Amino acid sequence: MRGLIKYKDMGNLRQSMTEEEWNDLELSVHHPPHYGGKDNPYEAIKVIDAYGLGPGFSLGNAIKYILRAGKKTEDPIEDLEKAKWYICHAIELYKK
Repeated sequence: MRGLIKYKDMGNLRQSMTEEEWNDLELSVHHPPHYGGKDNPYEAIKVIDAYGLGPGFSLGNAIKYILRAGKKTEDPIEDLEKAKWYICHAIELYKK
């Protein structure tokens, strides 16, 4: 993803991306193929949730992505989007 995203500020991130760039970001954050993909019943996050490890695992992953934002690549957006996904996922699990 590095070099793909060009943005002026966070509010203009989506508007500054092409449709293909946005889809690439979405795919890398939500159900990435290397973890099994959305339609795979054995996608890693689904198995983790099935074993009841979801909220703690998700919050731990959010911390990991927040701490590494801007370090693995120069652009922190993808890691922060992943952290946001895991926080939202944990919230949904706690609501159940």
